[in-house]
Amino acid sequence: MTPPLSRSPGRSPGRSLSRRHFALALPSALLVSGCAAPHRGTGRPGDPIVLTLLSHYASGELKQALQRPVDEWNALHDRVKVRTKAVEFTDLLTTFMVRQAAGQGTDILHPYCLWNGQLVRAGVLRPAPPEHAEEIGRAYGAAAAGSASVGGKVYGYPTEMQTYALYYNRRLLREAGVDGPPRTWPELEAAAYRTARQDRYGNTLVQGFGLSTFDDSTTVGQTLALLNAAGGRFVSADGRSTAIDSPAGRAVFDLERRLVDRGASAPGVNVYQAFASGQVAMVISAGWWTTNLKALMGTAYREVGVAPVPLPEADGRRATLSTGFMLGVNTASEHPREAWEFLRWLNADKVRGTTRMSALQASVGSLTGRADDMRTLLGTGGDPNLHPFLDALAYAVPEPNVPGAQQAKSLLRKNIEALWTGQQTVDEALRSTRRQVDQEVSRSW
Repeated sequence: MTPPLSRSPGRSPGRSLSRRHFALALPSALLVSGCAAPHRGTGRPGDPIVLTLLSHYASGELKQALQRPVDEWNALHDRVKVRTKAVEFTDLLTTFMVRQAAGQGTDILHPYCLWNGQLVRAGVLRPAPPEHAEEIGRAYGAAAAGSASVGGKVYGYPTEMQTYALYYNRRLLREAGVDGPPRTWPELEAAAYRTARQDRYGNTLVQGFGLSTFDDSTTVGQTLALLNAAGGRFVSADGRSTAIDSPAGRAVFDLERRLVDRGASAPGVNVYQAFASGQVAMVISAGWWTTNLKALMGTAYREVGVAPVPLPEADGRRATLSTGFMLGVNTASEHPREAWEFLRWLNADKVRGTTRMSALQASVGSLTGRADDMRTLLGTGGDPNLHPFLDALAYAVPEPNVPGAQQAKSLLRKNIEALWTGQQTVDEALRSTRRQVDQEVSRSW
């Protein structure tokens, strides 16, 4: 969403927290750029081709992590060079659209996958050539490949992928007599009520389950993770209407409203700060958060555990939410073949067992959709709390990326918050979401 650093989704849509590196025993060749001095290009007809890459990796570790493989490419290639440009995540979509309209689009784009439908409809993204589409479909999980696709066509290489799971505080569960993380919604509710604490004035001391209106990741993200776990979907298969007004959607809204009404959740609390301070027993969030929690909690991080998102019933089929980013090629690029070759080198060629992009993401505490790479990178010395997020790549459901997806998500968040704060009943929230989202996504086609 991320990130933090410079953005918001991927490493969590909507967030503005800073992140730190996490310790991984990665081969140095994967993380250090090539040391050869750049050659003077000869190019055609005399100068090298210069590809521009626009991303939200605008500062700090993300900017440095991307620049390392770009420098390596430039050191090894005479005819084609790559130059990076970056804006903050909050400006990224607008920058894509404005530059395209002005005839100044960059060769390579790094969009949040939620926007792909809008970018395809606007004629910004070029479909991947067959050999690249085949590589992406073969090497990446279904959620990653699906997030990089629109209407059955692949449009880019998935980069950062985030899946959602249940974070829990072992100490708070233990002190309340709860034996391990919940596996079902009834167990989740029971644990939330047992761990929640208030003072004599009714002020929340500990949330049993952390619902929060702080950002998309904790409002929409965990609601959709629960919805997927219940077998539901936010948007219909054809992308032209919402599917949340369903038995599964009603069950999720009912669950969240009960947790608020019975004092186990306090949506006005910043769950990121409260969980790190030991004031939240459980919360559903994305994998980027693990490294941030380590930095904030110090030795208290040993009390943090991660488990799959609980299911309505014990015999249910696992599912959760995934979000992500991808690298694609602009329809306006004059050098699409060279751009796709660079993307293949970055995302498909392997160095000491993993791709450069997987090593890049691991260096900043994230995952890619290449589960084989991530198992290699996390296999020795990695945080065990990251493994549930890696496992979830096999069963996660990507965010819908239909043309009106961004606005649909904003509308959903507005109605969830109205439900949590008592401004709407469950029936009203479902009806309002259906009416507003249906209007948005049907208009977007």
